[in-house]
Amino acid sequence: MLLAFLQFAANSEVPTVIQPARLRFGFTLIELLVVIAIVAVLVGLLVPAVQKVREAASRAQCTNNLKQIGLALHNHHNTAGQFPAGYLSGFDANGNDTGPGWGWAALILPAMEQDNLFKQLDLKQPIEAPGHQSAREVVIKSYLCPSDGAAPRVFPVGQRSATGQMVRTVCQVAPANYVGNFGIGEPGVDGEGVFFRGSAIRLADITDGTYCTLLVGERSFRHAESTWVGAVTGANHCPTPSSPLPVQILPASNFVLAHTGETFRGPPYPEEINHFTSNHSGAGNYLFADGHVSGLAGGTSYAVYKALSTRVGGETIASGDY
Repeated sequence: MLLAFLQFAANSEVPTVIQPARLRFGFTLIELLVVIAIVAVLVGLLVPAVQKVREAASRAQCTNNLKQIGLALHNHHNTAGQFPAGYLSGFDANGNDTGPGWGWAALILPAMEQDNLFKQLDLKQPIEAPGHQSAREVVIKSYLCPSDGAAPRVFPVGQRSATGQMVRTVCQVAPANYVGNFGIGEPGVDGEGVFFRGSAIRLADITDGTYCTLLVGERSFRHAESTWVGAVTGANHCPTPSSPLPVQILPASNFVLAHTGETFRGPPYPEEINHFTSNHSGAGNYLFADGHVSGLAGGTSYAVYKALSTRVGGETIASGDY
């Protein structure tokens, strides 16, 4: 019986088992190239949009910084009856600054919520005094424009050679991106604007109208040095190391003051190191004497720009001129 069964099983046909087809996963070369092209297009569309959003946020923060500075300046005016001096300094028989040099941005520190820092300053002693080292190296966020990128924590100032090389370092100071309006002439004494050596300008002194007179503007650290502390006696104002601008060796007053200048390519664009300049796209932010902040685009005429920088020039400026 068993032998018969085995013979039957051996002679029987084994049914064929159909194997399922193997599924292939992956991309062909053409499919991969199409995907890469689509991703590249999406990135090309996304990056400019992200940059625009980032710049809009940076411009808004810069505007807020200037508004805070404006409130602080007006609080100082309400208390003292005048805007702070562009910088505090005596002078010798030749008119050269003798210090101490503290600038307008240092004088409004209490109104900038920096009262503890202000208490560390002895305004009768020079900025470069050893006791001021820790204070003068404090970086104040509200004095930095976010569009300007990462400014150095501190930078050295001192006497410079004709080529801009440091001959003698006086001290190190914290950077800033906001400088006061001196006017049209070279920053220093008796400016046409609101801030200069020992200035004591009142709102009533701005007869051109506070709504059309510049108070403070931007200066990009990519172009030239600026600091909130003031005009360091014995130091020269120079371009920053990577600046595209020509080398100029200027007095320390230019650390905290700017002018509209003799050359012009539009308000936000650099021509000289002691101008207002900006890293925003197409327009720089400015604080006006009435407290409002406005951007001046590159298309603003030179005549209007100079008129905005004077307090008693008598120019007539229409609302649509800037």
